[in-house]
Amino acid sequence: MEETKTLDRLRMGRRATIAALNAPEAQRQRMLDLGFVPGRPVSALQESPWGDPVAYGVCGAVIALRRADAQQILVR
Repeated sequence: MEETKTLDRLRMGRRATIAALNAPEAQRQRMLDLGFVPGRPVSALQESPWGDPVAYGVCGAVIALRRADAQQILVR
């Protein structure tokens, strides 16, 4: 069985699969609208010079998320 971790722990250049979203309903819906849907691949592309936010590739788009938001997305 694959280890599940939060998206903020995904190392730069790595790829994972979204497992679940652990966010309040309004924020969860926003993440789903951006493409962070369980079962879809996601990759960590680039970190800002200060480490927050981080750019992720999902559904053919590049989305920047704060680490606090990325902590609510489980990946494997």
